Amino acid sequence: MVPPVFAHGALRLYLLALLEDGPKHGYEIIRALSERFGGTYSPSAGTVYPRLSKLEEEGLVATAPEGRRTVYSITDSGRAELEERRGELADVEEDISASVRRLADSLREELRASMRGLRADLAATAETARRSAQRSSGPPWGVGGSGGAGARPTDDGPAGRTPSSGRAEQVRENAGRLAEAEMLVQAFRDDLRIELRAHAATHPITEITVEAMRSALESTRAAIRAALRA
Repeated sequence: MVPPVFAHGALRLYLLALLEDGPKHGYEIIRALSERFGGTYSPSAGTVYPRLSKLEEEGLVATAPEGRRTVYSITDSGRAELEERRGELADVEEDISASVRRLADSLREELRASMRGLRADLAATAETARRSAQRSSGPPWGVGGSGGAGARPTDDGPAGRTPSSGRAEQVRENAGRLAEAEMLVQAFRDDLRIELRAHAATHPITEITVEAMRSALESTRAAIRAALRA
């Protein structure tokens, strides 16, 4: 959906302005619009192509095949209309700048809200895991007095478990959980790198995108540290 910044007739005017810089195929036009919005908004093909077709019907834009693509260029009539509406174009530019700021602020607020939810979820998960570990560990050795139900097992006791063997088991369990946690971190990193590179192949990586990622990663790191200390 076209954002409010593109009021009636504003998008067609901006398309003419983009073509004034030189012929472009459809994808280049969409990418140019996305870059102008700092990556916070990317128009769909269903938004751009019908307007380009309308401009062609009105004789303001001409098309030419280039391999499997169609290249759009502004005509003399298109330049004349653009020149007549140059003042409106300046207003559109101002509106776009304001829209970029609003979209960036909205994105940052959504990101902060998401990170607050993530921190709460991690804290709750850590607390649940801590309580579960306390319940499963049972009373320490020696509770209940010597020879009682909670007596510390010996080499000859019914459990057949010595203090040294218990410590060794704890070390193995801890090593296993550490390996699992490290695998989670590695998988998270690999998945993000794949998504980032796939995005970069079709969209510009803007300053707003990098700032949002930095904020998200810092919040995630803080949340994980809080969970480790819980």
